[in-house]
Parts: sequence; C-alpha cells; structure tokens
Amino acid sequence: MLLSSVTMTKYVYSFEEGNKEMKALLGGKGANLAQMTSIGLEVPPGFTVTSEACLQYLKDDELPPEVESQMREKMEVLEELTGKKFGDKNNPLLVSVRSGAAISMPGMMDTVLNLGLNKDTLEGLKEQTNERFAYDSYRRFLNMFGEVVRDIPHSQFEERMDEVKKEKGVENDLDLDTKDMKEVCDRYADLVGDIPYDPWDQLLEAVKSVFRSWNNKRAIKYREINGVPHNMGTAVNVQSMVFGNTGPDSGSGVAFTRNPSTGENEVYGEFLMNAQGEDVVAGIRTPHHLDELKGIMPEIHSQLKYVCKILENEYGEMQDMEFTIECGKLYILQTRDGKRSPNAAVKIAYDMAMEDLISKETALMRIKGDQIEKLLHKSIDPDADVNVIAKGLNASPGAACGSVVFDTDEAARRGEAGEDIILVRPETTPDDIHGLAASRGVLTSRGGKTSHAALVARGMGQPCVAGAESISIDLEDQCFRVGDVTVMKDDIITIDGTSGEVVLGEAPLVEPDFSLEFQEMLRWADEVRTLGVRMNADTPEDAKKGMELGAEGIGLCRTEHMFFDLERLGAVHEMIIADSEEERMKALEKITPYQKKDFYELFQVLDGYPIVIRLLDPPLHEFAPTDSESQKNLAKSTGMDIKEIRRKVARLEESNPMLGHRGCRLGIIYPEIYKMQVRAILEAAIEAREQGCVVKPRIMVPLIGTKEELKFLKDNVVQPTAEKVFSERGNMVEFKVGTMIEIPRAALTADEIAQEAEFFSFGTNDLTQMTFGFSRDDVGTFVPQYIEQGILKEDPFHSLDEDGVGLLINICVEKGRKINESMSMGICGEHGGEPNSIKFSHRAGLDYVSCSPYRVPIARISAAQARIQFNPS
Repeated sequence: MLLSSVTMTKYVYSFEEGNKEMKALLGGKGANLAQMTSIGLEVPPGFTVTSEACLQYLKDDELPPEVESQMREKMEVLEELTGKKFGDKNNPLLVSVRSGAAISMPGMMDTVLNLGLNKDTLEGLKEQTNERFAYDSYRRFLNMFGEVVRDIPHSQFEERMDEVKKEKGVENDLDLDTKDMKEVCDRYADLVGDIPYDPWDQLLEAVKSVFRSWNNKRAIKYREINGVPHNMGTAVNVQSMVFGNTGPDSGSGVAFTRNPSTGENEVYGEFLMNAQGEDVVAGIRTPHHLDELKGIMPEIHSQLKYVCKILENEYGEMQDMEFTIECGKLYILQTRDGKRSPNAAVKIAYDMAMEDLISKETALMRIKGDQIEKLLHKSIDPDADVNVIAKGLNASPGAACGSVVFDTDEAARRGEAGEDIILVRPETTPDDIHGLAASRGVLTSRGGKTSHAALVARGMGQPCVAGAESISIDLEDQCFRVGDVTVMKDDIITIDGTSGEVVLGEAPLVEPDFSLEFQEMLRWADEVRTLGVRMNADTPEDAKKGMELGAEGIGLCRTEHMFFDLERLGAVHEMIIADSEEERMKALEKITPYQKKDFYELFQVLDGYPIVIRLLDPPLHEFAPTDSESQKNLAKSTGMDIKEIRRKVARLEESNPMLGHRGCRLGIIYPEIYKMQVRAILEAAIEAREQGCVVKPRIMVPLIGTKEELKFLKDNVVQPTAEKVFSERGNMVEFKVGTMIEIPRAALTADEIAQEAEFFSFGTNDLTQMTFGFSRDDVGTFVPQYIEQGILKEDPFHSLDEDGVGLLINICVEKGRKINESMSMGICGEHGGEPNSIKFSHRAGLDYVSCSPYRVPIARISAAQARIQFNPS
C-alpha cells in the first residue's frame, strides 16, 4: 500500500526561526526582529506571517488554509513566553499587528495595536494596570481597528476626541481622566459598530486588512516614487504588546544610530514619556530630544546607546529603531536601515568606511543617484535681509521658496504642473505622500524630527521645517497666523530646513559646495571606474562648471545653440532665406567669426581634453523668423519684401521635421553651412594651440543613416575644408571625424559606417524616438498611462530601454569594433547622466558617457558602482 504525504507551505515563522537574510519572505521588519532576537536584544516576542501568504491572499481573496492553524501554534508559544493568554479575561495577552515589506515603506501600510481587547479582556487589563490606562488602550484599539479594518477616516475619531476635550475644557489627551476616557471609548465604539468579540476573529480580520493595505493608494504612490516593485507583497508581524503609557516610568521613542540630517556620529532621536509609539511619530504631541532622557532615566539612556552600537556593528549601516520603556524596562520594537538626507548619506558612508565598518566599495554603493542630484542643496543667502516670522525644527536640510498651499491634493496638482509649492499642514500623514512629492518643501506646526513629514522629506531630499508651534493654521480659511502676521494661500514664503526658519516672501538662495567627504568619495569613484565621464556643454561657462565637477572633456557640443544668440541671429536669418549659395556664403561669413570665437573659448577651457563638436543638426525652420517684428527687421536689413520673407519661411515648414531635412541632410544639400563650421573649428583649434593649449577636436556628423552619407561629407566637405585651412594658416592640428548613431539603420549597419567613422557617439534621445516611433515632445500625453497600466516599466526617454534601444547599441558596438577594435564609443543623450543607463553603458563596453555638467558627479559615482557591481575585483 502506497502512502502519499502533502508538504504544507510554511507561512508563519516565530522570531526565533528567522534572520536578517530572510527579508524577501519575512519582510524587513520581521527579518530584523528575528535577527535582534537571535543576538539577545530585549525584543517583545512574536511571529511573522510571510509575504507569500500576502500574495496568495491578494490573488485568491482568502487566506491560505494553513495560515490560521500555523498562527495558533505560534500563539501558544507566545503565551508560554509571556505568561499571558490570548483572549483570557484575567490575564489577557494583547498584540500588535504591523506590516513589514522587504523594502522599508514607513507609514505607508497599516498597523493595529492593542488587539485582543473586548469587554471581558478590558476588565482583566484594568486589574493588571489601572482603569485610565485600560480605557486609553481600548480607545486606541477601537481607533486603529476602525481605520484599518472598517475604513473609517481618522478625522471622525479626532472629532469625537475633540468633543470630549471641549466638554471637559482641556486641550491635551493626558488631561482627560478615567471617566472622560471611558466616554471617548463609548463614542468610538458607537462609530465603529460591531467588532468581533473573539480576539482570534479580530486577529484574522486585522491580518487580512494589513495585507490589503499593500495596495492602498498611498502605498502604491510611495512605490511609484521610490521605484519599489509592486509584486513583493508585505509580511505581517504579530508581536506581544509592551506599553509606554503605563505611567511616569514608561515611554516610547525613536532613535537613529547617527544623525539622519547631518550624518554626525551621535545617537539621535526623540521620545515622549507616558506615551505609545504612534504619539511620537504622528505629530500630535511635540516630543523631546533624546538627550533629555539622560536626565530623566540615565540608565535607560545608557542602555539605548549600547544597543545602537550593537546594531550598527551587526548591520554595518545606520539604524532607525523604535523603542518602548515599560515600567522602567527597555524594549526594542523594530530596527531598519535609517532614511537620511543626501548630505547625511554621504557622510555616514564615508565615516563608516573610515571606521572600517564597511569597505570603500560598499560606501560607494550606498550613495544613490537621486541623492547626489540633491546634494547641492540651496540655502538662504546669509548676507540677505530677510523677514523671519517663525522658527521650527530643522527636520530636513535645504531651502525652498514657493506659494503656500494647505490642501494636499491641490499641492500635488499644482506641483506636478510645474509650480513651486510649499505645503503647509498641521502635520502630515501617509495619505499626503502625493502632495509632499510634488512640493518644493513642507512646513508643519506640529511634530518632531522623526515625524512623518520629516521622514518623507529627508528621503526625497526636500526641505522640511516641522513643529513650528508658534504658527496657527486655519485650514478652513486657508491661512496661517503667527503673531500679528497672516499668511494666506498663494502667498510666497521661504523655508530653511537646515536652520528651521520660516521667512516671509521669496528669500535669495545660494548654491552650496560639495562637502569634503563627498569630494573624497568622488576621488574613490575615479580610482574604481573604467567608464569615462564627459559633459554636454556649448558655452565656456557650462564647460568650466563641468570641469570643476570632474568632467573629462566634452562629449557633445551642440553648435545650433550658438546660432540662437541675439547678436548673430540676424545673419542666421539671412542665411535661411538666401536663394543662392553665394547669398548663403555672404551670411555665413558674418557668422564664422562668432563660431570661431565660441570654439576658441571652449578649447581654452578644455585644455588637453577632447571636444566632440556636432555639426548643425536641427531643421532650418527652427531658426526662421516667425514673429512679425523679426520679419520686419530682416526685411529692413536685406531690402527684401516682407511678403517674400514670409513665403520663404513658410516654405521651410515640414510635415514631420524630426524626420525631415535636418542633420547630415542639411550638410549634403547646403555644404557651405558645414564648410563654415569645419573652418571655424579648425581655425579656432590652430589659434588655441598657438597660445599653448593642447587641442583635441572631434567633428561629429549627425543623423547618418548610410556609409555613403558620411563618405560624401568627408570627401566633399570636411577634408577639402581642412586642407584649405591648413594651407592658408601654414599650420595644422590633428582631428577626428565620427558620427552620431541615432538612426536604427546606422546601428544595424555599423560595420559599414565604421569604415568611414573614427568614433561613434550614441544620440540616445533620437535613437529612442526612432526605435519606439514615439515623438519625444508628445510622449507626455500617453507614456504616463503606459507606465500606470504596466505596458512600460518607465519612461524610455528617462532611463534607457535596454531590451530595444540597448540591443541596437550592443549590435552597433559589436559590428563597429569588428572593423576598428579601438574605436571610441560613448553616449551623449540625456541618458548619459541617469544611473541605470550609465550601468548599461559600462556593461555594453562603451568608453564614456556624456551628460549635463551638474550631473557629472552622478555619472562618476554611477560608473564606479557599475564597475563594483559587474566587475568586482
């Protein structure tokens, strides 16, 4: 007789069974609770229901049958560890039910505390503690269960609490006595309605509700903003309750092992005595700085510092902990990698490497591209005369100006439309994430440095002033008052999240410098990376800035930008309307000195570094005089009838100009334009070299689709012009001729084009446009919906499409290097400054990326990260 057995999936793990490597299954919170338990820290015992159970529940709309039985087994263990019993009316065990995804999403999903209370267990809790505490715990349970499981807005609970406080004539929750708190519970119970009496029914409903919160609006928005995958699900942690609100020897708080705003190596945090954890982070009461705990409970303060040290050594990373003190005993409720400001991220990574907690390579991998972009936070000009009307807590560094908006939805709408908005709220909640993300900064009248607003702002690199208690916010009238000053909606204010100051009006802002730590980390990156970093620059000012930030040359100089200068625009207009080559040449002779001066100045700045100069690319209609004033001026300077000018301008219009008469096609039909530019480049190079500069000109022909186009321009324009210039000047310079790969056909026939080109530069903006068949100027009308519907993972004009555009690049590299294995190749589109695209460029074997000057530091770090990630030594 054959016996078959069915292996049951393990969906529930006690804290003793997990470890920090199990984040995908147990979530970050569950894995870390397990790890802290294993190293002997005082963690309230509990168990974790896995993210696999969540995904199965979201798929089937019911819990897998094994979940409840496994939870009951773990609950028995929990009862043994605590000496209490779940649902017992004499010695009740109460639990918290908290979410915990593999990637931390603070405040985005739901929590229920004090679960297990009903009228029977409430009596038992009274006997164990005191009546007021028991009713306070019960009203918190009713509030959270009502919000999470019954979807009742938090404001309705606040209204009932405010009613009781008003009737009692008090302002603070702590001023309500036992009778008052019982009245609050009665009103909450009426609001919530029928709650399961059996604690097990409460627990199962709460677990399912927390699983559902994975797909709530704010969680989805947070994942979109932070690039967190939507298919991970969340685990649920069921943990025995410890109480920070049992009396004066109890409290709750948040501690960071290092300062999350500055990165200083100091234990940093906030706490409240006689309070539960949500009181600290919700912003309802302004908490105390952790240093003050030393004077109240010195032994607990010392224990907390010791725990911080243990956790940093265990994780090799700055930690953000929640703790509770119950009747003089310290418990650690959770730990996670702490969110931090961009400046703090750099300092912490650098200091930890210097302390030998981590390697330099690990330190480099800790810095994110978006953090680098925000590193140069603006600040208020210290010499400016400003009107400081209030001061709060400096919760997230940097300064920002904008119009005051009180409504989160309005802030999101206007911010996404491009307005500079300062969101002003009494405090923020996770539901405000969309408004926070779209604002320049946030100001709150309540809350501390670990409040929701502060935490989210730091993570996004936005300025935040929190807990500005002198400000009285009137949401109904949409204004705030401080002293005799009233600030209305749409008034301009400036906030300084570094100093905590609130300034009336638009204060002048200044750009900061890189910290010494970041400069040193950039040097580490340069030692590691093999991918070069150049800049896209058309002016000496941009070139100087790029060189200051570490660029190794210019990967793209767009010559058309030089044509828009007002001083030369008249001559450009004359060139466009010319009927003959002779007339065009006359106009071009006026432009040549300007072009030569442009290139000469760039050669001086780039002394010794290569400059890739793209010949004229856009269609001529972009330079045409379309307004009547310009047309009148042109008629006056040329003596041409204005009607004739308008006729010629109209003739330049094309049905699809991005695929029309532009790029190399202009040079082939009007070779005198490219001849002028080649002459200007080479004459400027000769003159710069005569002044002692080392010049490395690279002439790039745009929009090549066939080998014959490039050969024609080399043989009939570039080489004859160069020979003529060298003969006239009695001097010469070395130069190279290459092309921009921006047409799919060019990538596919790269082996042919490489017979004529000395270098390739991928113009990924146009290459993306032509590969997808998308107009990059119009993608805003549909690409956001494509991303929302899952058709595209992200905007291909922001991050390189590796499957399609990337495949073309790989084909081009392989074919081109078969002809010339040492051929220089790089990217010069906007993707050259985007971290994922930079990592692709490294893997594709390119020689360099080129990006805007201010993104050069991002490219340097990202190139080093690519080397560490894909070619570890």
